[in-house]
Amino acid sequence: MTTSSRSVTRRAGLILGVALLGACAAPTVLNTQWANPQFAGKPPMRSILVLGITKDPTNRRNFEDQMVAQLATRGVKAVPSYRFAPDAGAMEQVKLEQAVRQAGVAGVLLTRVVNVTEQVNVTPGMVMGPPMGYGFGGFYGYYGGMWATSYVMPPTVYTTQHVAADTRLFETANYTLVWSASTTTTPSGGSIGSMFEQFSKLIVDSMAKDGLV
Repeated sequence: MTTSSRSVTRRAGLILGVALLGACAAPTVLNTQWANPQFAGKPPMRSILVLGITKDPTNRRNFEDQMVAQLATRGVKAVPSYRFAPDAGAMEQVKLEQAVRQAGVAGVLLTRVVNVTEQVNVTPGMVMGPPMGYGFGGFYGYYGGMWATSYVMPPTVYTTQHVAADTRLFETANYTLVWSASTTTTPSGGSIGSMFEQFSKLIVDSMAKDGLV
């Protein structure tokens, strides 16, 4: 392979790599959000209990810790629910309300995964030839050079996951819904911790814009 054709190969590989990264690196996005108008103008919440609704205790703890850390950046005294309800699975109403009282918080923030979907993506293949002007010896020389330096990049098939989640904030005086949001997260191959961190920051920033924290 000549220097020119190697250069074409590198450029094609770079373009393909950038396209794939661009397709896979989408962060969490906020689809919709709602703030209860009855709480407009009221002081923001300064203490919140964080509840991650999942049967995986490790993911639950990691998620709650990340959300607590993000709320702390806004001056909110947040506590993870695993301190008061360490067992996986749903709690009875009496035990849940007891955990809220023990935490001594003004609000409860719950997040659950609604569904997970997969999107199939196909990158079309390409036939790469020599650069313009390649080949010597007339028609047949150029014909032979084309065959000698042409190659095929086959189509690439990959899947992308989309995780839909529902997050809701309740005040603890009467357990009235104060704020809610739906999100979609597209994992980009990074760590679970970084994904939880980005998700938590988006949620907390959104609540702060609505004056809730």
